[in-house]
This record gives sequence, C-alpha cells and structure tokens, in this order.
Amino acid sequence: MSTSPRIDFLYLSEPDMIRAGVTDMAACVDTMEEMLTLLHAGDYRMAGANNDSHGAMIVFPEDSPFPAMPKPTADRRFMAMPAYLGGSFGTSGCKWYGSNIANREKGLPRSILMFTLNDTDTGAPLAFMSANLLSAYRTGAIPGVGARHLARADVDVVGILGPGVMARTSLAAFLAVRPGIRTVKVKGRSTRSLEAFRAWAADEYPQVDVVAVDTIEDVVRGSDIVTFCTSGETGDPSTYPLVKREWVKPGAFLSMPASADIDEAMEAADVRKVADNIGLYEAWADELPAPAHHHVPVIGCKFMDLIAEGRMDAAALEDLGAIAAGAAPGRRDDEEIAILSVGGMPVEDVAWGTVLYRRAVERGIGVSLNLWQTPALA
Repeated sequence: MSTSPRIDFLYLSEPDMIRAGVTDMAACVDTMEEMLTLLHAGDYRMAGANNDSHGAMIVFPEDSPFPAMPKPTADRRFMAMPAYLGGSFGTSGCKWYGSNIANREKGLPRSILMFTLNDTDTGAPLAFMSANLLSAYRTGAIPGVGARHLARADVDVVGILGPGVMARTSLAAFLAVRPGIRTVKVKGRSTRSLEAFRAWAADEYPQVDVVAVDTIEDVVRGSDIVTFCTSGETGDPSTYPLVKREWVKPGAFLSMPASADIDEAMEAADVRKVADNIGLYEAWADELPAPAHHHVPVIGCKFMDLIAEGRMDAAALEDLGAIAAGAAPGRRDDEEIAILSVGGMPVEDVAWGTVLYRRAVERGIGVSLNLWQTPALA
C-alpha cells in the first residue's frame, strides 16, 4: 500500500454502475450468499449495541414550531447505514438514504441513495457511487438466496403483490436460481404500474407469462413462490397485506421484503420461519417501542413480537446465513412451507459495492476524483 498522503477516489454515476454490472443478478445472488455466510461466521459489523442495527434515522415530529421542518409523511426519512464486511471483501462503507413517497409526483424515485466505500485500514474513501440500483439489486438478491435453499426445485408459478422495483429485482433473482418459472401473477394498485411491469418482463424474460390478478388471495393461492413488495403507511398491522394459511400451497416459499402480516394459522410451528439476519430484528426490538411490528412492517418484526409475547419459541426463528453456510438444512421436503423476512442490511451494500468497485477499477470505469494532494490539517 502506498504511503503517499495523496487520496484519490472513484466516482461512479448510475450509468457507470450499469457498465460495471450492477444489474448482473446472478452474480449479485452469489455475492449475497457469500455475505450471508460471513454473517453466520460473525466476520462483520453494523451499527448499534449488538452490531446488527439497520442504521441511524432522522425522525421528524408530528408538530414542530419550525415551519420549514418536514412532516413525518410516508417514507419521509434520512438514514445513514454503515457496515464493515470481512472475508474476501475486507471493506467498510455507508449508504446515505433520503426518501419521500411524494417524490413520485416530481418524477423522482421514492428514495435517492448514495454509497461511500472506504478503506478499512485508513478510512480513506475508495469510491462514491450512485446507490439506487446497488440497493435495489442487493435487496432482490437476498430473496434469491432464500429461493435457492428454501423453494422447491420445480417452481413454476410466482405470485407478486406490488409490481414495483422490489418486485422486478426479486423476480430477477428467483429466475436466476429457479429458471423454470413460467407464470407470474401480479396484483398492483393501478393499470399503469401493471402494464409497466408487464412490458419490463416481456423485454427481460419473454418466456414468462404475466397475469394480472384482483386480490391478495389470488396472488397467494396456487403460487410456488409468493412475495409482497408494496410500500405504504406503517403503524397499524391490521392494514398490512395479510397472508392466510388457507391460501398457501403446500411447499410454497414466501419472501417478504416489505409490509406483511400473517394470520394465526401461519404462526403454527410447522410453518418454517426464517430471517435474513436474526440480529437485525433483535436490534429493532431493542431500539423501537413494543410492539416492533407497528414501527417496522416487515414480518421479522412480527416474529420478534410473537417471541416477546410467548406465542413463538425463539429457537423456531432460523437464520438464512446458517442455511447458506450449510450449518442448518435448506428445504426438508416438498410439502414444507417457509416464510423469509427480508429487512435489508448495509453489509449487503458493502458486499455488492465492493464487487462493483473492483470491476470498475479493472475495466477503467468511472471518474477519478482527488480529495487532496496533502491534507491541510495533517
């Protein structure tokens, strides 16, 4: 390593990220599997007292004496998500996250994200990169790892609630590990969103037949893989999309990266319950007022509430990292129902960001920027 005080770092725009392969879902799924095995081994750190926190978020009050202060509307937040990841990565980084559901009215994505990748030894920046696609693909890739280990090999039908970005990347990951998928049932809020999803799928996966359905029951019933990918208001779990056991096909795999709830029959011990990282949900349970599911609508927070209420044994919650590492079994039989909670973690950004940074360096992609020749305050 150079001992020069000069620091240069790589700026990667969204087109640069695409050239570096951010949309290479098969590679992203493999990267997330490697990351999950490192989580199981403990070779990582995130924020918080248990080193598993999602990050630090600015919360706006309902009533403020300052008229310019934002209101706490849906998805209105700023968040810093730092992490270190060991193994072949050995890097650190932080995603900065700004989000407002009203952005859609301005022709912008709901969330606008940037990611800084750092040298773990010096703390110097290695890269500053556009992170919307980085985040979207790593989020979809975790369900792909889940499907690789927990979905039946003969998957044919996928049911999707909410045909947005998460639905697209989740389906891409499912197809990367289960290429036999031929039918995708989709329920959306509008004809426009459904048609946009249908057009995307026709371009990317012409072998797949996209069928619009009218109800959540239609999404779930008869599907080999089910995923809920909607966003909305949090606070009242009775308004979250619900899965009823009577709708679920024997052998189904349910991937839940967004708002979801389950009925009492789905709480039964014979439904396998898996988290992308149990420590993440333990951190949320510690950081948030109880019940946690009222504040973070992903199903893993419901699992933590059930454990706290004595309605679920803590040992019944399994970790996807243990399954990926081979320390716990994957799918046990063709009739087993499994539900995976996907909460999203900054170690995922570090993992995929590191791979893309190294690709960019090898291929001469991006713009080199100088931080300083020598630091003024050395």
